[in-house]
Amino acid sequence: MNRLTTHPPGRAQGWLAAGPRRRVTPAVRLICLPYAGGGSSAYHGWQELLGDDVEVCPVELPGRQSRWREPAYTGVRQLVEALAPALAPELGVPYALFGHSMGALVSFELARELRRRAVPPPRVLFAAGGLAPTLRRTSPNIHDQPDAVVVERLRELGGLDEEILAEPELLDLLLPAIRADFAVCETYEYRPEPPLSCPIVAFAGDRDREVPPDRVAPWREQTSAGSTLHVLPGGHFFPMTARDALLGTVRATLAAGS
Repeated sequence: MNRLTTHPPGRAQGWLAAGPRRRVTPAVRLICLPYAGGGSSAYHGWQELLGDDVEVCPVELPGRQSRWREPAYTGVRQLVEALAPALAPELGVPYALFGHSMGALVSFELARELRRRAVPPPRVLFAAGGLAPTLRRTSPNIHDQPDAVVVERLRELGGLDEEILAEPELLDLLLPAIRADFAVCETYEYRPEPPLSCPIVAFAGDRDREVPPDRVAPWREQTSAGSTLHVLPGGHFFPMTARDALLGTVRATLAAGS
């Protein structure tokens, strides 16, 4: 896939949708990866709720929001190989990774790619609503299916408002990135490597039919530093509907490690 040779303005060559670096170094920098089809706006309001000690840095993936003109990645390995060197200059302070759904998978592979590049490990990896990487997906692939099939899956997951789904022109703009994101998840092949040296804190929704708690729990196999699983009320998008409870755990975990 041909890619643009220039980068949009902003931090980390445009990969971070965050303000200028603070003059005072934060206690921890929280790098946040979105769900399939999502953008940096998925983490709107987190900074205010997590407080000044945590600097929330949402990742803006190509193909959406401020980077919608760039082609989206269709494979996780190519994605993290581009993201890791752009992020590395931001990771000279304590940092943590948070990912929801597809973002959990990308965060995991990003942590492994950073390790290959001798970047210090994250303080903690937060994996929300993400299928444990050793498990195979049970739902049928849709990244190469007709638009109607993709839209119906989005309705089932609840990831897009009905107002957006009802606007054909807007959907035409969004579907290429959504398809690419589904391809990232559906073509993923786990490759064994040593466990991560950071703890993993996993979250699951108690009514999530896409990734139920028992398919989240095996994240514990991917760390030598211990893991926990928190089951919160809600479906696949429980990070939005149970945001206060989730962020309470994130805040307490980060504070405990400072």
